[in-house]
Amino acid sequence: MKIGDKVRFLSDTGGGKVAGFQGKNIVLVEDSDGFQIPTPINEVVVVEEDNYTTGFSEMPVSAVTNDDEDYDPADRPVTFKAKPMEYKGGDRLSVYLAFVPVNIKEMSKTSFEAYLINDSNYYISFAYMSQTTDGWTLRAMGEIEPNTKEYVEKFGFDMLGDMEHVAVQFVAYKRDKSFAMKPAVDARLRIDAVKFYKRHSFTENDFFDEDAMVYTVIENDTVAHPLVIDTKKIEAEMMKTVHREDATKGHDMPARKRTKDNIIVVDLHATELLETTAGMSSGDILNYQLDVFRKTLDEHRMEKGARIVFIHGKGEGVLRSALVKELRYKYKKYPFQDASFREYGYGATQVTIK
Repeated sequence: MKIGDKVRFLSDTGGGKVAGFQGKNIVLVEDSDGFQIPTPINEVVVVEEDNYTTGFSEMPVSAVTNDDEDYDPADRPVTFKAKPMEYKGGDRLSVYLAFVPVNIKEMSKTSFEAYLINDSNYYISFAYMSQTTDGWTLRAMGEIEPNTKEYVEKFGFDMLGDMEHVAVQFVAYKRDKSFAMKPAVDARLRIDAVKFYKRHSFTENDFFDEDAMVYTVIENDTVAHPLVIDTKKIEAEMMKTVHREDATKGHDMPARKRTKDNIIVVDLHATELLETTAGMSSGDILNYQLDVFRKTLDEHRMEKGARIVFIHGKGEGVLRSALVKELRYKYKKYPFQDASFREYGYGATQVTIK
């Protein structure tokens, strides 16, 4: 028996032609629809005519010979590949970006794996990118089969600062059949870095056995439109607030100033940084404050020995906790401590540039 032989099934009606072999005991029979059916080799017989029910002569498998005495079906390359499954409702595009902790029991040390999930009956050809100060950086690209997920990258806490804004672009199509054309997708997501430090941010889901953080790229043909803050607008707001006085607190400390001891003071209160917080969630405000914190450190990174005091307030300690995690993981070389209580009261942290 060899590739191309016509065979029929012994224990069932029908048959086809031999498309390949899996090991020594399985033959791949390709039927008239192009499907390759793995079948035990002793369950098929070779026929001379393309007629699987009548008018054929049979040749028992045991009688099959080959000119090459060392011939072994297992030596032939495996050509079988199951066709992707399609599901009811899968003709509406649903794609997700998911993050899975490698070791969820060690949240302070774990790394993370990123996946793109294609929950539709379409193939998608994708590009996954993140935004930098100079533009966009390609992180991964490729093709994902219908109703599967694709690993795209692994990263640690030190890379979270580069993933605040990501984009997923893709086109969708089917193979070997006609399909309804879908518009190209360009989805931009804002990734909340603070969530990666919290165990409860990762939850039970439909795609992994493990808990994961899942962002919607598109669902039922509707592209997700999460809040994306324009970086140019942020810079403009920062320039406006640098010299703005705090009338609400009754003191004259601007959002940023230098003291007589040459200490740079940055007030991270939302009222100091933004003209208004209307329409912004607490998470959006926190991300904005962290963005100002990072840009301040980057701006003064060449000033060795410079001291910067960030006023974050006492409150519930959420902002301070987020700053401390940034300092421990992204700015490890910068020592920090509570700022002078006499000068700033509770709720201020001093960072030294090294």
